Amino acid sequence: MNWITNYVRPRINSIFSRREVPENLWTKCDECGTMLFHRELTDNLHVCANCGHHMQITPRARFKALFDSGIFTEVRVPEPVADPLHFRDQKKYPDRMRAAQKATGEHEAMLVAAGEVGRTPIVAAAQDFSFMGGSMGMYVGNAIIAAAEEAVRLGRPLVLFSAAGGARMQEGILSLMQMPRTTVAIQMLREAGLPYIVVLTHPTTGGVTASYAMLGDIQIAEPNSLICFAGPRVIEQTIREKLPEGFQRAEYLLEHGMLDRVTDRRHLREELVTILRMLMQQPPPVWGELPPPAEPVVASDTEESADTAQSDTQS
Repeated sequence: MNWITNYVRPRINSIFSRREVPENLWTKCDECGTMLFHRELTDNLHVCANCGHHMQITPRARFKALFDSGIFTEVRVPEPVADPLHFRDQKKYPDRMRAAQKATGEHEAMLVAAGEVGRTPIVAAAQDFSFMGGSMGMYVGNAIIAAAEEAVRLGRPLVLFSAAGGARMQEGILSLMQMPRTTVAIQMLREAGLPYIVVLTHPTTGGVTASYAMLGDIQIAEPNSLICFAGPRVIEQTIREKLPEGFQRAEYLLEHGMLDRVTDRRHLREELVTILRMLMQQPPPVWGELPPPAEPVVASDTEESADTAQSDTQS
């Protein structure tokens, strides 16, 4: 046996003919460590098929799965002052904004859209945690007000998906002012008699929890979502006690009456349609495309007289 022919040459050929595999084909589940193929993960709405862990999902991906045929219209949000406090820590605030916009491909931390879900017209707003932690700044406040105004104008319910680390520190007191502003916006829906449904996702914390995220007519959460004002680590350091298992998680809050439902993301669309149509006093949803009803057959006078004569003969 020739060592060069049988080993070295095949080894060299395998090195030079090796194809590069893209790095983004697989995603590792943070909960169980399972490697998930990106297409299967997308089809499963970014929920681990092995353990059911709900990963973060962008507003556009969420809306694509939520609205009928993935079709929706973006609602315009008024632009606030770009850098009102001229804030700077390690970076200037405008530089951080440009970096977040480049990384996410989005303009800001909230997206507002209008469309139909199960043939039910709604207005929806969703926060993007990947955009500076979904922090609540003046733009987010403007977005919620724009969503509420659009819902009132169209006479539609508002569905909001929250995901935030709290207020945006680069805007200081101006970000905290969004708490009363958004509360007034929700009151507009109340006065118009329109439903307001909140879906709390992981994580929803800080001033967001202390304002619009906990004001819904119906409060739904995704499984194992962290929902709180101050995080468990801060509380433990303050009271110097060990917190209960699962404290401030969605299931814990459901048991203690803070939530109405904890719903898997894969079943959320159907549940929202059922609840929305019930609150809007509309008939139950009909899933799938049904054939049109057949036209009624009207019997002629001749056929009717023949049928009558035949029945008389039989009697």
